[in-house]
Amino acid sequence: MDTFASIPIQQLAEEDRPREKLLLKGKANLTDAELIAILIGSGTTSMSAVDLSKHLLRSVDYDLARLARLSVKDLCKFKGIGEAKAVTIVSALELGRRRKMSEPQKRVKIRSSADVYEILRPDLQDETCELFYCLLMDRANFVLKKQLISSGGTAGTVVDAKVIFKYAIEQLASSIVLAHNHPSGNLKPSAQDLRLTNNIKEAGKYLDIPVVDHVIFTDVGYFSFADEGIL
Repeated sequence: MDTFASIPIQQLAEEDRPREKLLLKGKANLTDAELIAILIGSGTTSMSAVDLSKHLLRSVDYDLARLARLSVKDLCKFKGIGEAKAVTIVSALELGRRRKMSEPQKRVKIRSSADVYEILRPDLQDETCELFYCLLMDRANFVLKKQLISSGGTAGTVVDAKVIFKYAIEQLASSIVLAHNHPSGNLKPSAQDLRLTNNIKEAGKYLDIPVVDHVIFTDVGYFSFADEGIL
C-alpha cells in the first residue's frame, strides 16, 4: 500500500513533499530545488532538504551548469551535504550530461563556427581540464567523426599533429576543424595556440587536408580563428 496516497501533502514533512509532488503531478512540475531535495533526501536540524537545496542553488546563482562544475569536495563544504549526498548530486548531473550526449544525432553539416560550437558543447561544457578535439569532415562539410585528440590540466594539453592527421587519413577526411576549451574562461588565443594552429595548418597543406577553423571554447562563448581572419 502507498503510504503517501492517504496523507495530505501539507501534513508531510517538508523534505518528503517533493517526492509526493512528483508522484501526484509529475516530474516536470518540480523546481530544480525540489529535484535536488529528492536526491539528498534530508536536510539539517535547522534547514529542510528543500531549503538546503535552495541554498546550494543560490551559491551558483541558480545556474545548473555551474552546479555541474562543482566537485564532491566543493559540495561537501556546504553544511548538511556529506560525501554520500555530494556523490549523489554529481552522479545525477553527470547522467544528465551523458543522456544529452547519447541522444541520436542526425548527420551534421558545418556551415559556420556556431555549428562547431553547438556540436562540441556537450563534450566541452563544464570541463575543468583542457581538452583538444577535431572534427573530421567530407567534401560537403558533413562531419564524419568527432575525435578527442588529447586531454590535459587546467592550463593546457599536449597536441601532436601526427595524431590528428592519422585520424583524418583513417576517415578519408577532406578537411578538419580544430577545437579546444579554455577552462579559465579566457577567449583570447595564446601564443602557443597560434603556433600550434599554424603548424597543423601547414601540415594539412602537404596532405591536402586543409584546416578550415580552430575554435576556442568557454562556457559562455567561443573564439573562431576563421571568423577573425587569422587562420
